[in-house]
Amino acid sequence: MLAVIGGSGFTKLPQLSITDRRIVRTPYGLASSPLLFGKLGSQDIVFLARHGFGHTIAPHEINYRANIWALHSIGAQDIISVASVISINQVLESGGLVMPHDLIDYTCGRDTTFFEGQEKPVVHTDFTSPYTQGLQAKLIAHAQAHHTPVYRKAVYGCLQGPRWPTRAEINRYRQDGVDVLGMTGMPEAILARELDMNYVHFCGIIGMSCIGEGASQNGCVIDSHQSIEKIRRLLVDL
Repeated sequence: MLAVIGGSGFTKLPQLSITDRRIVRTPYGLASSPLLFGKLGSQDIVFLARHGFGHTIAPHEINYRANIWALHSIGAQDIISVASVISINQVLESGGLVMPHDLIDYTCGRDTTFFEGQEKPVVHTDFTSPYTQGLQAKLIAHAQAHHTPVYRKAVYGCLQGPRWPTRAEINRYRQDGVDVLGMTGMPEAILARELDMNYVHFCGIIGMSCIGEGASQNGCVIDSHQSIEKIRRLLVDL
């Protein structure tokens, strides 16, 4: 089964024809929202609102382990994680879509593994390539068939949140090789990997950093959510 995790600007999927709504209890507590089962076009999917249906859960407060465990427990194998990001690379323009190929985790204090505690084995997970290339290729081909460009080469930097970074921090991220910034991509990706689930991050660029000469006092400018609407339309035809 295909799972879609919706992020900022994507707490609802109006085109989803809902057949079931289920609260899943996990060893890690409740997921962010009930799971919605149904059809999106001809595709059977399950939808989870990462921040809750009312967007009430901040990035650093999300129960990522419960979310991924819940999707795994109902038989989901593929996860499309939809999120909004800010670009700090002028090549990646606001309003565009990006599917990162790599990531850097700047978060702290989040529960990042299922393998902890005295009763669990010590497991070292290969995370060299954090995203599932086969699922990425399928989505990119689908977007191309619908004449929708997708940036395919980008490093995602996951921030702790909920604040946006300072100018000095953005300069540091650029030096690290980061192209886009978000707050929810980790530990989602590694938790999915630990459970052998296919995972891709499908991001809409909702703004660009204006750090540099002539920059406004606010380092990040949010332009629009048009990119998230593009993703929503693509998923209907998947």
